[in-house]
Amino acid sequence: MKTVIVPVDFSETSLNAARYAMKLLTGYYGVNMILHNVYDKPSQAGEAQDKLEKLKTELMEVGIVKITILAEEGSDFITELEKLARHQQADLVIMGITGRSAIGQTFIGSNTLKMVERKVCPVLIIPPDAGYKDVKNVLLASDFRNVVASTPSVPIKKILKTFQPRLHVINVDSEHYVALTEEYQEERNKLLEMFREFDPEFYFLGLYDVDEAVNQFAADKNIDFIILIHKEQSVLSRLFVKSHTKKLAYQSSVPILALHE
Repeated sequence: MKTVIVPVDFSETSLNAARYAMKLLTGYYGVNMILHNVYDKPSQAGEAQDKLEKLKTELMEVGIVKITILAEEGSDFITELEKLARHQQADLVIMGITGRSAIGQTFIGSNTLKMVERKVCPVLIIPPDAGYKDVKNVLLASDFRNVVASTPSVPIKKILKTFQPRLHVINVDSEHYVALTEEYQEERNKLLEMFREFDPEFYFLGLYDVDEAVNQFAADKNIDFIILIHKEQSVLSRLFVKSHTKKLAYQSSVPILALHE
């Protein structure tokens, strides 16, 4: 990875994501982390610049990463962030997610999922209470449907090559019984070939609740972040739409890497 953007509005949610990003990227030389703030009025330019300089100084006491700061005026935060990500050919955007309650919600948090929808680059979503851990175990959730066309292997491999974790691939389907169907076995073999260099481990869980199963598996296997592929009406959509699954994003300490097929 070369360029990682961390948008901040100076809320605790965004500051936590910035601290997480600093620890995550320390030791990976050649990476440029851009701290990005969008302000509304020209009169706020100086204050925004000063706050970014202060945050940069704080983060440099946490780890060693090349940091660029950018404060710019804009009326639409997501539009400015998308434009920056495209111009910089960003490899990753790291953002916090909104708080558990209405009081805890932040500007950054409410826009995180909007950024995922823009399909610019992978977005690493940091839950509000997430504390950094070395990336040793990564979970890829897949529906095992047309995996060659629907799995964004290039950005996933870029992440895996950077951090060198163990790769766990999970599928949850209530129809799983004693043995896999021929269709599932074929798709498994395609994924195995796709990620062979990372020696993936596969898990097929015969359960009804996909969201709860992913959450529990992440806890059981000490997963450091979860890779979800965004498809319409699929895993990522359900995880963030159904109210009973909010604990994965809002209460779990496991960050979520969201990509598009």
